[in-house]
Amino acid sequence: MTSVEGSSRAAQGLLSSVGASWMRAPYPALVVDAAGVVVEVNARAAALFPGSACGVWLSGVAPGWLVEAHQRVAESGADAAAPVHGRHGQWSLEAHPTLGPGGEVVWWLVDATDRLLAQAALRSEQERTAFLADASTRLLASLNTERCMEVAVELASEYLADAAVLVAPASGRRHPLTIGAGGVVTHRSVRIDPSEVPGLAEALQGFPPVPSRWIDPAALPDWAVPDGFAGPVGSVVVTPLPGHGVPAGALILLRRSDHAAFDAAEDVFARVFAARAGAALSAARLYQEQSGITATLMAELLPPALRRVHGVEYVGGYRASKDTERVGGDFYDVHPGAEADQETLAVLGDVCGKGLDAAVLTGKIRNTLQALLPLAGDHQNLLRLLNGALLNGRHTRFATLVLASVRERGGAARLRLTSAGHPAPLIVRHDGSVEEAATTGTLIGALPEVRSTTAEVTLGPGETCLLFTDGVTEARGGPLGDAMFGDERLRRTLGECAGMPAEAVVERIQMLVAEWIDGNRHDDIAVMAITAPRSAHPAAVAGRIPGRCPE
Repeated sequence: MTSVEGSSRAAQGLLSSVGASWMRAPYPALVVDAAGVVVEVNARAAALFPGSACGVWLSGVAPGWLVEAHQRVAESGADAAAPVHGRHGQWSLEAHPTLGPGGEVVWWLVDATDRLLAQAALRSEQERTAFLADASTRLLASLNTERCMEVAVELASEYLADAAVLVAPASGRRHPLTIGAGGVVTHRSVRIDPSEVPGLAEALQGFPPVPSRWIDPAALPDWAVPDGFAGPVGSVVVTPLPGHGVPAGALILLRRSDHAAFDAAEDVFARVFAARAGAALSAARLYQEQSGITATLMAELLPPALRRVHGVEYVGGYRASKDTERVGGDFYDVHPGAEADQETLAVLGDVCGKGLDAAVLTGKIRNTLQALLPLAGDHQNLLRLLNGALLNGRHTRFATLVLASVRERGGAARLRLTSAGHPAPLIVRHDGSVEEAATTGTLIGALPEVRSTTAEVTLGPGETCLLFTDGVTEARGGPLGDAMFGDERLRRTLGECAGMPAEAVVERIQMLVAEWIDGNRHDDIAVMAITAPRSAHPAAVAGRIPGRCPE
């Protein structure tokens, strides 16, 4: 009896256990003995593997991957082997083995082409979704326009193409370009003709992209191909970067000729990525524009840097109620007299409220005072006009302030101090004693009339007058966090500053108040020190400012 006959008998025994209906199974099936000879084959298997019949070698009719899988299963004798996969012509097959008692194997073949294509499509979509999620995170991580452009070309050149060129809208006659290739990103600003690249001019205006197959890579201008690009360009995609209402630019993607050209699906995916990059870039530009506007407006709202005027020192210190805010309701200004014998007007005030709303009214008060400077010699009239301006405005807030008209005379400073509902200024003498200026008045912006009294004070050489807001005295803190800094503590602190330069006085008070507050909430805080000229001594002649005036 031949081996084929023996295998056939064994196969018949296997078939009796499997069932004769296997011949009519909807899947291709064939029985192969341990030596690799086909002993049975159904009609579907015969159609799949032409030439397959009883007695032929499996290696002569089946693909190599199935032959190798059969050898492994037959040699191992495993009762339940895992299915194997492979290609046969246009099909992707999945082969399931069933081991017989004599070493024969029944191979059931399933067409897995559609399932594997679906799985591959799902994996590709999952990878693209993950990429877009990561891209959105990285693009939105910075509101810096240049950095956002860098991230866009980095991502595009790494995942979508071999190189990427981001063309921003023209700035004057030049277009900013961000170029990414080989992990290197560069910025350029050049004069270009967008019409040299098919579809670029339209993309910069926000029109739909031109299909990549319509773009001739050989016609690209030099500026559109990064320096050192490895190999000739084989495929190009130009897609717009849609922004918030206006185009944010255009993206040029390039692939080398030895890589696959962009297909329709990749064109669509490039547009999806470009939409996210455009939105992020548009947000960055909008933030940059708003930041510039805010900075311009903020410059008018922030307290000014003070300086020495006609020998008298003016130093201010300001802290907003919130560390995240730069402006608030406290303010100060110094308006120098044109000549040495003319008075300098110093103003410190406190607007009801906090934050930007209060800062807006602060700006109005400062501008109004600037306009009323020719009348600064008459404090009462100045306050009356300012009060009228506030009552006629749309604001419902009120303010308190103190005016100080200062004139230097023979080494001393003569001050006229007028309070409008504000804490009276304090004067620290050489001996450390602290006096309160005898001035009172009603607040402005609330009543039809304002009343005030003016006090005249003379500061000897090195003596200081301190103007402050109630944010200093009402600052809560201390060991239990609920005690106010208070008038007495401020007087004691100021007395310890006798003879100090104005800058040192302000720094000392700000430091102690900050330590007292610690991390507690507080109101806006503003202080201004006005210090009379010091007597000449060696340190002053040498250009240094002593910590205290000499005894």
